[in-house]
Amino acid sequence: MPIATVNPANGETLKTYEAMGAEEIERRLQLAEATFRTYRTTTFDERARLLNRAADLLDEDQRDIARVMTTEMGKPVKQARAEAAKCAKAMRWYAGRAEALLADEVPDDTDVRDSGAARVRVRYRPLGPVLAVMPWNFPLWQVMRFAAPALMAGNVGLLKHASNVPQTALYLEDLFHRAGFPEGTFQTLLIGSGAVEEILRDERVKAATLTGSEPAGRAVASVCGDMVKKTVLELGGSDPYIVMPSADLDRAAEVAVTARVQNNGQSCIAAKRFIVHTDVYDAFAERFTAGMQALKVGDPMEEDTEVGPVATEQGRTDLEELVDDARRSGAQVLCGGHRLRRPELPGWYYPPTVLAGITRGMRIHREEAFGPVATLYRAGDLDEAVLIANDTPFGLSSNVWTRDEAEADRFERDLDAGSVYVNGMTASHPAFPFGGAKRSGYGRELSGHGIREFCNITTVWHGA
Repeated sequence: MPIATVNPANGETLKTYEAMGAEEIERRLQLAEATFRTYRTTTFDERARLLNRAADLLDEDQRDIARVMTTEMGKPVKQARAEAAKCAKAMRWYAGRAEALLADEVPDDTDVRDSGAARVRVRYRPLGPVLAVMPWNFPLWQVMRFAAPALMAGNVGLLKHASNVPQTALYLEDLFHRAGFPEGTFQTLLIGSGAVEEILRDERVKAATLTGSEPAGRAVASVCGDMVKKTVLELGGSDPYIVMPSADLDRAAEVAVTARVQNNGQSCIAAKRFIVHTDVYDAFAERFTAGMQALKVGDPMEEDTEVGPVATEQGRTDLEELVDDARRSGAQVLCGGHRLRRPELPGWYYPPTVLAGITRGMRIHREEAFGPVATLYRAGDLDEAVLIANDTPFGLSSNVWTRDEAEADRFERDLDAGSVYVNGMTASHPAFPFGGAKRSGYGRELSGHGIREFCNITTVWHGA
């Protein structure tokens, strides 16, 4: 993929960039290494001052950077502004809490004495330059949930962003520069995917984090495994959304629509498989389908647009292939199911789609549909709902709707996922750990767990 801004609302190429050459990459790696030597010694107060300043600048830039994101990947501009605001919130959260989250830990006195020590403490020390390989779907948020904790921990960041969001990627480097961070603390590398392996193998790069596809995660993990470097992976998701008879059906159906089409359906934690108890299946399906059909698909720059285009032409083709395969295999199309053909919407649009009658032999049962396509399943009881929910290679998040506490307890215990949201829609928050199980990846972002992922957890032992 060329490094370029291509507007998915009309397919127009607006700006292209040359990939950085070997000399520029080397210069930036040298700078990252040199900056880390001094930045790692800065105080938490100084880092917090800089990060809070960056948050203030982001708030000032919110409308402009939102339009850039919408232009580059097609999310409704109202959602883009919300993404920028969420990033500023997370930056302030880490600025205010990092010192406490990384405070020295003192073991129990009995264990200290038993070890023969006079005193022992556990310290969290930064690792060094960390490479972040990031996707286009939340081009600010995905980066910031790495950058804010990593910089507050004393690391420096190198960003390889998706090739279709170069203006957002460059904005991020500029944001931290304007906030006053030392040169080299956060750098954007305009490179293609073919240049990533060599950077990962460079001894100056101490760790890597990736949010993206399963193949990309495998590639990064394989190289880092060979180099014995720490990685955090947040990969795909095919999240279940389970509705039981005791649920508030109207509310469950209303939230289900938002849960499926947020970010034009291009979210790893979007609900994708709707598993409904047979007693309320027909009523839920009717409400949910009506809600999907009522959504306004349109120009993402318009304030009342609810669903814009998918980000790439290939992304739309992938959706079409999944839906066509399901249709050929017997799935019923309750709404949508074909690309939009409206002259006023020439871009890569795909309508909100609901498929029913899904079977295990259909590709869409096993693969992630990255766009506004939902699948409906009928479950005879709680046990069958759990079986269907777990019958996926992914395990990012999950949603459960029930007012029965015993049922909620069962789902919390038995669902193979990094998160279980009961009577609500999955969302990320800086205070809560975020990550998945199975092929959705490993490690955690956000919260105290996220800031400690790229720290050297060091035992310091003093003899008597």
